Amino acid sequence: MDFEHLEVLPLHKYPHYLMPCCELINNEWPRSEKARIMSLEASCDELPTSLILINKEKLLCGHCKLTPIPIMPNSCFLETVVIRKSMRGKRLGTFLMQKVEDYCKNVLKLETIHLSTKGQEDFYAKLGYEVCAPVSIYGSSINYISLRNSSNKTTSVPIRNIDNSVATIDKNTAPPPPPMPKPQNIINTLQSNRTYMFKYLI
Repeated sequence: MDFEHLEVLPLHKYPHYLMPCCELINNEWPRSEKARIMSLEASCDELPTSLILINKEKLLCGHCKLTPIPIMPNSCFLETVVIRKSMRGKRLGTFLMQKVEDYCKNVLKLETIHLSTKGQEDFYAKLGYEVCAPVSIYGSSINYISLRNSSNKTTSVPIRNIDNSVATIDKNTAPPPPPMPKPQNIINTLQSNRTYMFKYLI
């Protein structure tokens, strides 16, 4: 495979690839076209970003998506990595990953990349990825209570839940909050049958 004429480009700067990209991904993971298009249209200069692999004939060969991790601002979550079925086995996946890492380091100024996989652990390990604890792209799953008040007056304070809804409590009647778990415990409470991996971008 001649890698010289391959390009990895941000999808939002080449919107004419939107529908071919939708078809490529849905051939691998079926989903409604409308939902897929909406997800792809969210690509931007920051995060989330969809990157596409194009050959010298300007044919779409692959795709991946970079998603923010709320509790890790210096990292991103790599997902929806796919190579066109007719072009697999030609090291295009390795080429795509190398360019994605360059983009994350040099354009997005990130320090690490996280991902999850089921069955492709060896592929990512060869690229330098290591197994790690599960990571959530939806923020912390632990409720947080702030009780900072120098007076004894009854005060209502927010409790932010998983779905980001807000409730209130009465400081005089509510029991004291339990101690906050350590950060590593927050991550380890996530359950998954997938393998989570990460890599430092050195």
